[in-house]
Amino acid sequence: MARSRLAFLAATLCLLAHAAFGKGYATTGLSEAQQCRLQRIRATQPDERLEFEGGVAEVWSEDDEQFQCAGVAAIRNVLRPNALFLPEFTNAPRLVFIEQGRGLLGITYPGCAETYHSDRSSGSSGGRGRRWQEEGQQGEQGSGDQHQKVHRIRQGDIIAIPEGTVHWCHNDGDEELIAVSVIDLNNEGNQLDQRLRSFFLAGSFSGQGRQQGQQSRRQSGRYNFQNIFQAFDTGLIAESFNVPAEIAQRLQQQNDRGFMINVRERMRVIVPEEDDEEYDEYEEQQEGMRRQSRPGRPGRPGRHWPLNSQNGLEETFCTMKIKQNVDFRREADFFSRQAGRVNIVNMHKLPILRYMDMSAERGRLLPNALYSPHWSMTDHRIVYVTQGDAQVQIVGQNGQNVFDEQVSEGSMFVIPQFFTSAARAGDSGFEWITFKTSSQPMKSPLAGYTSVFRALPIQVITNSFQMSPRDAQELKYNREHQTFLLSPSRRNLPMS
Repeated sequence: MARSRLAFLAATLCLLAHAAFGKGYATTGLSEAQQCRLQRIRATQPDERLEFEGGVAEVWSEDDEQFQCAGVAAIRNVLRPNALFLPEFTNAPRLVFIEQGRGLLGITYPGCAETYHSDRSSGSSGGRGRRWQEEGQQGEQGSGDQHQKVHRIRQGDIIAIPEGTVHWCHNDGDEELIAVSVIDLNNEGNQLDQRLRSFFLAGSFSGQGRQQGQQSRRQSGRYNFQNIFQAFDTGLIAESFNVPAEIAQRLQQQNDRGFMINVRERMRVIVPEEDDEEYDEYEEQQEGMRRQSRPGRPGRPGRHWPLNSQNGLEETFCTMKIKQNVDFRREADFFSRQAGRVNIVNMHKLPILRYMDMSAERGRLLPNALYSPHWSMTDHRIVYVTQGDAQVQIVGQNGQNVFDEQVSEGSMFVIPQFFTSAARAGDSGFEWITFKTSSQPMKSPLAGYTSVFRALPIQVITNSFQMSPRDAQELKYNREHQTFLLSPSRRNLPMS
């Protein structure tokens, strides 16, 4: 009897272990067509353009094999001044880079408190005497409003939006707000298929998309998007909200204005003054780091912060910082006066990325500077060029060149995990943003003081490449004071 119980227990443990490891493998979600069997990668502009009343959505094709390999979708939204991107949620987490402009962004989390109140008087918050500003005036009756936090966003911001969270955006500036998004469809937060699913709370669109590039005048497939209220029974909606049927019908209206609409009047949204919000977020980040560093805390760092709340959700997402500006030179993680700089946003700088398992890198190369040949050990990289140009090469496992192009502003390409890449900036320099499918990315360079060659013994190099010890010394130490970002060499030969 004892043996049979032990056998049953062992079998159960094996099944649990198999399920645990199986879940880890299942999160890759790669079908036969998505196995990264890439023979050629190409830099691409958006394949399709959807025009709405208040802006434009430019979409890269999900059928492109490089995006299928990485398991991502990519969109560039252009929101015109005084326009509103209607509330939506998606089936996978997304990282957003604000390429141009400024505006307001709201992200709502279920169960979180409505901490912004329009009837709050100036200076009533105490402490630092925080001042509040309201976009627009209260209504004629003086009725107040309360809602979850609204964020001021601006050029250079990286914004984290978890899957299933409703978000909206308003352009209250004087120029177009351009936002580039990468959505990680292969993330374990998405249990649907490997397609981007956008669920809108308002709006509708029935029209044609247009192909970009040389075929810009050719119409592509017809689109028919409706908001999620449209198919519900009107009486059911009216009863759910306890409102008249006329109001419920307004939720279901179809007006083909699209999902970016012009705002007729000035938006009335409560936001903190910009300086106050930046100070608040800095304080929240520092306090979070202090709490994570305390010894004896169980579980994963940051997941059990001892806040004065009995709501577990409020201890995590409700107070988490969602954005980080990557255009600040003083915050560069790698800096070279001769080569450029790189700003990295990972789960340590933006703890919410731990839950999304994504990160980003903002880079700038000076004219003719190099980004050292290297490979990523943890993630796929989706590179979007924001300014300038560069010669980029990517090499696969069999030593085949899968990418060798001069990339320029507005183009996007994928560097698969473990594929080795290198870049040399053009005469006007090179700027980019990279979206990564890991919250704690790690890469291995071939040149520089943290490189593979620096770590190898001289005799291994001489015998592997049949060279003299002197030549091996040059390989090891000629870039001993640089890493990743390499200044132009006197022996600056063009990449062939």
